[in-house]
Amino acid sequence: MLVRPRYLRRYRQIAEILADHGFGAFLAQMGFSERLNLPRRFRRRRLPEETEISLPRRVRLALEELGPTFVKFGQILSTRPDLLPPDFIEEFIYLQDKVAPVSWEKARAVLEAEFGVPAEQLFIYIDPTPIASASLAQVHEATLRTGEQVVIKIQRPDIETTINTDLDILNDFAMQVQQRTAFGGRYNVSDVAEEYAMALRAELDFRREARNAERFAANFSKDSHMHVPKIYWDFTTRRVLVQERLVGIKIDDLPALEAAGYDRHHLANYCAEFVLQEVLIDGYFHADPHPGNLLVLSGEKIGVLDFGTMGRLDERDRLNLARLFIVAVQLDVEGIVDQLQRMGVADYKVDRDGLYRDLRRVLLQYYGLPIFEFNASEILKGLQPIIYEYHLRIPADYWLLIKTAVIMQGVGLGLDPDFDIFAAAQPYLGRVFRQLWFPTSWGPGLLRLGMEWKDLITILPRQSSRLLDQLERGDFSVKAELPQIDPIMLQVDRLVTRVIYALLVSAMLVALAFLVPRLDFTWPWKLITWIIVGGFVFLLFLVARLAWVTVRSVLRKNRSA
Repeated sequence: MLVRPRYLRRYRQIAEILADHGFGAFLAQMGFSERLNLPRRFRRRRLPEETEISLPRRVRLALEELGPTFVKFGQILSTRPDLLPPDFIEEFIYLQDKVAPVSWEKARAVLEAEFGVPAEQLFIYIDPTPIASASLAQVHEATLRTGEQVVIKIQRPDIETTINTDLDILNDFAMQVQQRTAFGGRYNVSDVAEEYAMALRAELDFRREARNAERFAANFSKDSHMHVPKIYWDFTTRRVLVQERLVGIKIDDLPALEAAGYDRHHLANYCAEFVLQEVLIDGYFHADPHPGNLLVLSGEKIGVLDFGTMGRLDERDRLNLARLFIVAVQLDVEGIVDQLQRMGVADYKVDRDGLYRDLRRVLLQYYGLPIFEFNASEILKGLQPIIYEYHLRIPADYWLLIKTAVIMQGVGLGLDPDFDIFAAAQPYLGRVFRQLWFPTSWGPGLLRLGMEWKDLITILPRQSSRLLDQLERGDFSVKAELPQIDPIMLQVDRLVTRVIYALLVSAMLVALAFLVPRLDFTWPWKLITWIIVGGFVFLLFLVARLAWVTVRSVLRKNRSA
């Protein structure tokens, strides 16, 4: 194996920490002990006999000692029960991303390096004591020279160099695990490490977080109950983010909410609508909505903070999740297994009987209960061993969504124990299905499919003719006969006719769908209304003719049979 010389010191530091936590045998198996020339004392196979620390806890302690890159990696793994058994998942939940802040002098140096001027030229006041500190950055309250109250998120000095070094080393470790262990080969851990590296490097650019916030704000621009802090682009760079300061009460501070006179049922409703809108309608959701990132502002508005991690769901994802949601709420275990296979989450070679049996065992406890008593956190905990055992492949954005749903149900139930998130979801599910059945959604895909078939059918006779010419000239060493070519070509001609009809019907459906909003039945009708009504009549005629041609063909085929 290769060890990058420029990282040799950090390699040895990581190896020594792992060995101190009892992973010397693992280092030897991966080939690091010899390559790094580690002392024999680091190659012991286990901790002293008197140590009773479990394996998951030793891994968690090692990750915390290794620093922010590995802590964040462990936090990502804590949301991946498809990769780790439940005891590791439970332990990794305790990984802490809170670290002591750097001095104001060092943070100020980063701020001034980004803008090239003293901080006093940008801000009237900056509180030197941070209000929050994490592994990547810390946050200070400040006042702009225009008098606006803001917060400044300042990246920790040299953190980017540290992160990039550790990510390269983590990738080397992942490659060795993949090549030398059955676990690594089964789960393709190198790809997991690479995906994590891309996400973490993107998180180091605060301009990306600012763009996330603005896109999220645009999605909720018509919602009077949501507020996203304003981004001050003139003061935002790769390592510094300045945004509006929100003053409010944390959404889980129930005594303060009661004292302020807020209606907790209303707040639970707003939170549910916020999640349902962002997930099912927008397909762009806040993936870390823990209570610290949700504030209740004056006027019962929900203020949302921290847009470093966002999830994305395309139209197909939303439809699949809506279908899965429906069969899950109905406790249709057979339907759940079918939908998991349809989504590619469960392999078609999976032990269906075993998966059905284990899913049914978990869900059986909810039979007969009202839907609002379903506990997402408990259900997920029960599903974790099943996910691991049956190697269910859950896309990363789906895991972000599951995490979001669990957090938000906890927030909603904390605000209002009788709140029914499932009832609130019904209108949004109906909207998703209506959108996906509307011609503007499926029409373009149908047109593309039709054009591909049209190209194939157009090319087929010409290629057949060339093939016949080549056969006639004796260019092929294998002689072939194509009897009854005329009936075959007749069938092709009929197929082309039906495809043309189908394309015409699809094109008219899409065109009329865009014109429907301009319908006005006030008499006398305008020209556009006559065109739309006439188009629908003509469309009905085409559909009827296409149906008649298809039925007649089937009847003829049955008679000939």
